Amino acid sequence: MQVFSTFETSLFLEMAIATLTQKGIPSESIFAVPLDNRQENHKILDTLHRSDGTSLIDIGFAVATGFSVIGASIGFRLAWGPIYWGLIGGFVGFVLGFAIRLFIELAVKKRRRVLRGKHSEVILIVDCEDSQAELIESILWSHLALGVAKVQ
Repeated sequence: MQVFSTFETSLFLEMAIATLTQKGIPSESIFAVPLDNRQENHKILDTLHRSDGTSLIDIGFAVATGFSVIGASIGFRLAWGPIYWGLIGGFVGFVLGFAIRLFIELAVKKRRRVLRGKHSEVILIVDCEDSQAELIESILWSHLALGVAKVQ
């Protein structure tokens, strides 16, 4: 039987391996595979098949609404009239809001992602007898495994 589990790279993984070897599991039956970190940068624009749930135009529409109302109000006193100045204000507001949101995504959230430091997980595979599977599973859960699965 094989027991699969995932761990974050931490001291708990080392403690789980040490506990398994103390309980009589040979070190040749324990196999740890670290997952590679993502090398490509986060994509800003969504595609048809992938979306990260972040919208770049939400702030643009809100600012465009405000600027178009202000532009239409001021447009009563200007030469082109309220409709043109409302459209101009809406366009300027959308571009300004889009630029603000793009700056937030590129600069602020990128810095936050780097500071958070997502680390890859480790897959731990243990070959064992059927009678040892419950013991191994309880040891892995007690050492903060993210997930555990048994395969016959």
